[in-house]
Amino acid sequence: MKISEIRKMDLAELNEALADNKKKYASLKLSHAVTPLENPMEIRNVRKTIARMMTELNQRGN
Repeated sequence: MKISEIRKMDLAELNEALADNKKKYASLKLSHAVTPLENPMEIRNVRKTIARMMTELNQRGN
């Protein structure tokens, strides 16, 4: 998800998307530990998306 898409979200959508991405990240990490993922870069992309969302929340002052 790009930063421009994140900036367009309102606060409720952003918090919901952040929670979803955190769940997805945990799931990917567990799956990768059991059997290697076909595309391990997906873990990195989700982690960076979480960081972008948290940065946006902090910039908004929440």
